Amino acid sequence: MTLAPRFFTPPDRIRRRPSLNRGTLRRLVCVDRRAAIGLVVGLLGLLALGALAALYHAVALAVIAGAIALACGVALLRLVNHLRQATALVDELEDKVDELEDKVERETEARSDLESKLASRIQLTAVRRNSSGDALTDGATGLFSEGYFTVALDARIAAARRQLEPVAVVLMEVIEGLDSGLPRPANPKVVAECITTTIREADTACRLLDGGYALLLEDTAENGAIWTVERIRRRITSHSAGLTMWAGVACYPAHGFTTDEILDRADNALDMAREWRQDRIEVANSD
Repeated sequence: MTLAPRFFTPPDRIRRRPSLNRGTLRRLVCVDRRAAIGLVVGLLGLLALGALAALYHAVALAVIAGAIALACGVALLRLVNHLRQATALVDELEDKVDELEDKVERETEARSDLESKLASRIQLTAVRRNSSGDALTDGATGLFSEGYFTVALDARIAAARRQLEPVAVVLMEVIEGLDSGLPRPANPKVVAECITTTIREADTACRLLDGGYALLLEDTAENGAIWTVERIRRRITSHSAGLTMWAGVACYPAHGFTTDEILDRADNALDMAREWRQDRIEVANSD
């Protein structure tokens, strides 16, 4: 898959998990070591106390000192074992963090390589579709072209799969003259202006070769996509009377896991919307 540049955070802005500070961890371990030293000193003191008690025939004191010394010895052994386990855990965590950092570096480099190839892929897609004009944009509206939409959709689905985020795909058609019996596409400049003034900067609007429109709504689930399309519909209605908008909505992963599945579901939803003689937004079926 090819990744569109506008969808990714530059590598220098990627938030990385800070690596573990070995010195800090070792200092924490040293605290337990100092406690162990204190236990040893206390143990020796108790042994000395027991020896003095035995020397002066204080049997009760000797028994108490021996019991305390035994308890301290057991605690010391458990503390030493705890220190070994903590040290091993620290080393294991540091190794895992290093592996994660290496993985992030490799993924960042891969993204940079793929982004550098995006323009040429879009040009090639446009040539194969025999589209005219600028391969990146539609000449009449300034929106992105269908060639860009094809490549960008693959990129967004792939990115959403890695980042576990939803993506909404909207196919739209805006016509005028439906009531007069002579339906025809609405003024594309008017529609494009209503779309671009409504969607977010992170979203993508494209004009298709058949005169329809396609939207890629980043990190947007079904409800958010419906609300975005409804805002576009209201803006179009307030701008010009006599316009009818049909829209089909499909979302990843709710309605499919591949590009073809999402497009098919959105296209089927658009066909259902066309059956109405008024504005209509249809959502794809999940089965």
